[in-house]
Amino acid sequence: MKPIFTLTTLFFSTILCTSLLAQEFSGLDKSPMDMASYPSSYRVSEKVVRITYSRPQLKGRSLADLAPAGQVWRTGANEAPEITFYQDVTFGGQEVKAGTYSLFTIPGADQWTVILNNNLNQWGAYTYEEAADVLRVSVPAASGEESLDAFSIAFQEVGNAVHLVMGWGNTRVAVPIVM
Repeated sequence: MKPIFTLTTLFFSTILCTSLLAQEFSGLDKSPMDMASYPSSYRVSEKVVRITYSRPQLKGRSLADLAPAGQVWRTGANEAPEITFYQDVTFGGQEVKAGTYSLFTIPGADQWTVILNNNLNQWGAYTYEEAADVLRVSVPAASGEESLDAFSIAFQEVGNAVHLVMGWGNTRVAVPIVM
């Protein structure tokens, strides 16, 4: 009796395990999440700033259609990016306390407005509240030689500061950060 019970238990366990291993996974995200930090070296554990964002693709579409001029944009895809400052900094000439903020922008032909907002975990800019803005800075928009199909954010050292550089298509925007 005992061997039959053991065999039956083993048989049903095998069937259950097989069905668990056959789990379906959803397809890859069309706007994958990325992260940039400064300092960017993995050997430096004490970061000054880190941003997590999603990377939409142009795929033949117009930047003006995806990030319309004069409108608050989530600065990427999916959730609004979250930027964490691990120490107090000057961001675009304005003081910012250490902490985590959502990042929005208002694109323009010659300049962009970059916004740090206190409300986290926001999907897109659908629930954006201007009253929760910590600061707004205007920075010039420039043109890059290389066209970027995927929206990208990087940090670039410039003198005694670092610039948060955003690029998509041929548009480039840089915000100085002084530690």
